[in-house]
This record gives sequence, C-alpha cells and structure tokens, in this order.
Amino acid sequence: MQDTKTIYEKQGFGGRSGFGRKSALILVDFVNGFVDPDILGSTEIARAASETLELLENFRALQLPIAHTRVVFDDQGANHNVFTLRVPALKKLTEDAFESQIVDALKPKDKELVIRKQSASAFFSTGLSDWLTFGGVDTCVIVGCTTSGCIRASVVDSMQHNYKTVVVNDCVADRALAPHEANLFDIQQKYADVLSKKDVIVQLQKLK
Repeated sequence: MQDTKTIYEKQGFGGRSGFGRKSALILVDFVNGFVDPDILGSTEIARAASETLELLENFRALQLPIAHTRVVFDDQGANHNVFTLRVPALKKLTEDAFESQIVDALKPKDKELVIRKQSASAFFSTGLSDWLTFGGVDTCVIVGCTTSGCIRASVVDSMQHNYKTVVVNDCVADRALAPHEANLFDIQQKYADVLSKKDVIVQLQKLK
C-alpha cells in the first residue's frame, strides 16, 4: 500500500507558489485566551507566539505591512453566531476582556492593522483583502493559531483571493499535535508553502 505522501505526489499535489514582490505578515489570533491552556489555548500556542517575535521584528525592520486579528464578540450578544453556538466559550472574547487582547510580546504598533473578526478566517467579512490590495501586497505570510481552525481557514481564503501564501511552521500551533500535523501536511499539498521561520527571514532579506 502506498504511503500518503506518495499518493499526493503521484497525483501532482505539493507544488510551490513562492514569494512575490511584496509580502505582508498576518498574525492570526495571538491573544491571551488562545495562548493559555486553562482558557482556550495550549503551551504549544504560547511557544509559537514566542517564536513569532523575531519574524515580526524582521517585518517591522523591512517596513512591510503587518495585520493582527482578534476574535471579538459584542458583550451584549448582538453579534453572536453559529460559531458561538459551536464554541460557547468564544462569547467571553469581548472588546475589553483580557482573553481577547493580543499578547504583550506581539502588541501592535502604529500603522499595523488590527482586525476584529467573528469567524475563523482572517478574510471573511473583514476587509483584509482590500487593505492588502491597496498596499500592493501579493504574498501573505501567515502565523498564529489554531492550525486546524483559523489558520487553515485564513490560508484557504488567502489562496482563493489569489495571494501567494506562506505558513511559518515554527509560528503556528494547535491544542493538540495530531490536528496540527495533519493540517500542515494538507495545507502544503494544496494551498500554501509551509516553511520554517529561518527560511522565511532569508527569503525576505533577498527581496528587500
């Protein structure tokens, strides 16, 4: 019986899209509630957030566009949706709640976009694509959490908006290892290049 990778290779999956002329960094949901294992996170997500700092500093040094996302629901429940039915704990992520604040180490600076969303994808009903197009971006470098949820949804939407898309494997994580690894494999086969932080930084330096 053929192994999984052989099957995908035989059918022509696993191509590369590479980097274009201008990259943007999209940090998906690195908020307090998603790095804390006692709330909605895990120690692996906390590690991925720490790993992201070096990459963020490189984007800032190169003056490339940076966008952060937060899941934010109305504290009176006006915009509760099917997502909150599926995961009721999300209702706690209101504008001023500790759980919904971006972690201090990755706190946005002036001119960095902060997106408030109520669904998995960073693109869905947020205006992110318009902002990227206005900034001349053709490549999205995506980090954050969770790999099987908001990262996957954002990556699929990024590709569907026709952006070259890169997922930084050191800088994404999930609540459990199995869904993390399965989704990184599937993302690499179909939707985005999965690269290490070191390789992404090297590529950015070449393009500056």
